[in-house]
Amino acid sequence: MVVGLASIAALALRENFALADGRWGAFVPYLLFTLAISGPILIVLELDRSVWRFSGLADYGRVAFASVLIVIGAVATGFVVNRLDGVARSLPVLQAVLMAAGLIGTRVLTRVAYERRRRAGGHTPLALPRADDTVLLVGWSSLVELYVRSAAEFGSGQIHIAGILSPHERHVGRLVQAIRVLGTPEDADKILTDLDVHGVHVGRILIATSLDRLSDEAQRVLREIESTTDVRLEFFAERLGLTGSSEALSAQRQESSSNAKTDVASALAVEEAEFTQALRRPYWRLKRMIDVAVALTLILVLSPLILLVALFVALDVGLPVLFVQQRPGLRGARFNLYKFRTMSPPHDRAGLRVSDEARISWVGAFLRRTRLDELPQLFNILFGDMSFVGPRPLVAREQSRDVVARLLVRPGLTGWAQVHGGRTVSVADKTALDIWYVRHASLMLDLRVVFATVPMVLFGERVDGDVVRLAWRDLHGLEGRGQVRE
Repeated sequence: MVVGLASIAALALRENFALADGRWGAFVPYLLFTLAISGPILIVLELDRSVWRFSGLADYGRVAFASVLIVIGAVATGFVVNRLDGVARSLPVLQAVLMAAGLIGTRVLTRVAYERRRRAGGHTPLALPRADDTVLLVGWSSLVELYVRSAAEFGSGQIHIAGILSPHERHVGRLVQAIRVLGTPEDADKILTDLDVHGVHVGRILIATSLDRLSDEAQRVLREIESTTDVRLEFFAERLGLTGSSEALSAQRQESSSNAKTDVASALAVEEAEFTQALRRPYWRLKRMIDVAVALTLILVLSPLILLVALFVALDVGLPVLFVQQRPGLRGARFNLYKFRTMSPPHDRAGLRVSDEARISWVGAFLRRTRLDELPQLFNILFGDMSFVGPRPLVAREQSRDVVARLLVRPGLTGWAQVHGGRTVSVADKTALDIWYVRHASLMLDLRVVFATVPMVLFGERVDGDVVRLAWRDLHGLEGRGQVRE
């Protein structure tokens, strides 16, 4: 339906909404060609299978590509059948633009509406992602699907399934309830390393199959992971009470996890109470409206630059052009932070490890220096994962569990801590600066941060000792009232 409406809208714009009967007669065959071709292309690119409320950048890229293919196919077919008689040459261009805008726009609106309904459903508890909450599934059976469905239904968003390991290599890349098969159990150690690079820290490997269905090599790798790392092995059958307890599960670990959870919850509750009044200011609602308007404007204005950077990245480091890393955002909820890739693969063609310094080309160094690699985060801002100004999102392992006030607001593309030291200040100083921002955020303060970001990008990061000391005095004032824990 969107394809048809976009095509009709293109004709209306082309004719300045003055549609004569003759125009309709010449346009109808071209419209039929478009609709006939769109079906197979949308199916081949699997756009008919995507769930709109869970759409992302990858889906939007496929939509844009599909729009171009559909128009090319319709033009080619029309030229062969009737030489495009009566069809203006500018019509296909308008059609492709409106078709892409319509297909992407409907997905974006559906996702935004879904997120608003989900958030309006109740108060989301402030919680940091724990390693135990991230699970890697092993197996290929109905048990895998059962666990995925159960986690979605009863996990309250706290259980994150990083992926699936199937004993059959032919399943790699396929999806089970939108969860991707990342590889085979024999490659579990390599997959854990790759996930860790993207900010996904697996705490449990849940085996949803019997061990005798796994190869000896797979069993050896899994046992080695359990003995040499803090990743736990669990067996789904045991959790259902069908077999005895496993050596991989110890009562001591469970007790430690429970105690840690209680301590963290206590710290979170105390800090949130201190900042409640600050977060009730009307500016926070205005801030979100400004974020959406500015992000949408910049995406449209900078789209040629975004496409140009994507082209350079593709030529420099190859596909995919985006680097995705999970980070804790508003109230500790995980989100995918997008950047343009600036590093080549970690291994060369011979399988040898390449140093990080050697992996960054001059293109990647330039993108990092100018912050152009962060352009895709405009979409994070549009979707509500981030704001233009706020505490810079950290990877989960760097986010302190004792001082989490920085998670009470959306993370920022830039922030108070970034323009007063950024990567040159300690994590403790950065945390103090972020907490100071959360307490004092305003439109004028955000504008100061935005204007200060320009010289930071041009001349580099510089520490402002006075601002850091002010933030610490403010933080010590909270500690004196017993509201922040060291």
